[in-house]
Amino acid sequence: MPSWGAHASYSFLMTSERRSIGLLPKILIAIVLGIVCGLFFPEWLTRAFVTFNGLFGNFLGFIIPLIIVGLITPAIAELGRGAGKWLAVTAAIAYGSTLFAGFVGLATSMAVFPSLLAGKTAQSVTNPEDALLTPFFKVEMPPLMGVMTALILAFIIGVGLTLVDGDVVRRGFVEFREIVNKVIAGVLIPLLPLYIFGVFLNMAAAGQVWNVITTFLGVILMVFALTVVLLLIQYAIAGAFFKKNPLVMLKTMLPAYATALGTSSSAATIPVTHRQAMQMGVSEPVSSFVVPLCATIHLAGSTIKITCFSLAVMFLYGKPVDIPTMIGFVMMLGIMMIAAPGVPGGAIMTATSLLTTMLGFTEPQVGLMIATYIAIDSFGTATNVTGDGAIAAIVDTLTRRSRGREERGATAVA
Repeated sequence: MPSWGAHASYSFLMTSERRSIGLLPKILIAIVLGIVCGLFFPEWLTRAFVTFNGLFGNFLGFIIPLIIVGLITPAIAELGRGAGKWLAVTAAIAYGSTLFAGFVGLATSMAVFPSLLAGKTAQSVTNPEDALLTPFFKVEMPPLMGVMTALILAFIIGVGLTLVDGDVVRRGFVEFREIVNKVIAGVLIPLLPLYIFGVFLNMAAAGQVWNVITTFLGVILMVFALTVVLLLIQYAIAGAFFKKNPLVMLKTMLPAYATALGTSSSAATIPVTHRQAMQMGVSEPVSSFVVPLCATIHLAGSTIKITCFSLAVMFLYGKPVDIPTMIGFVMMLGIMMIAAPGVPGGAIMTATSLLTTMLGFTEPQVGLMIATYIAIDSFGTATNVTGDGAIAAIVDTLTRRSRGREERGATAVA
């Protein structure tokens, strides 16, 4: 059972949601307003919002490693002496989900692209990032450590706390978690809609994003449909474990999906994903452990996108497709995604080395991949973070079953 402190954290996170309209409506309004205002806002006003986004984005980059340490460390400690096992279980589930997504994308692309892309060739597409406006000024906020460093530190301290007696360090990290939760509820979540408004405002003003989308419209629609199917499968499995209606669970995670649409960052969406997973019924310690971890290692939606778009580029350039090579590419991509930073465009930048070494992509072909991926980066990210909720539900069920067996065994011995 969650501690009183965990319950207080959850109650604090829910307070702002009860006082006003929900986060999901705010985000949807921000997206619509950003697209509409981008059509007529003067450049100086758009750049003002871009400047705010730069400041807020830098603050996110600074606080994310602290969120990871603050949430994961006490969560591992509260999982008990089996924490190492649950780390391995979570990583295995995340990798399996990522591989499944990649193979679904591979099979579907091979079946659909020969007819969908028949007679089409690659066109010169400008990277949408080149057309985006820049802020008036920047304030650098370098993080105290990298994301992977934060994860490793959280693992070492969290697992160590399960092996030693004493409450001083453990209590310190529990209190640090309270600080992190207050920053999430008091700063990050209230400002997210404004940040998302600025993102879509800049995208709409740039215009290049829509050029990329229209060029690859058929492929984009297919990939979007695959991400929806993937989420339905993930939550059907999670619902069977969690003993809840998968559609209700998926509906509960929609604020995380919508937030990721605006931020294009798994890491930046951690606060919302964490909160919605708890609202779905996942215990606070498991959500604190699984959600930040999966934000870094579970990129199923990104894997579908990269697999499908790499095959699309190969078809458009007339490159031969070797199935065994593509299978190896998907398996290596699943491993590479673990090292991908949970920031906008992080997955495709991590995958560029595989595109050149395993698939033989040239620089223009890699550039086309990057341009296409970034144009709809948010949909893959939204699939990633929403799937994290399904994994959290599965791990929560497994931990409860394990505790139940241990308790029955202890009773039998007694």
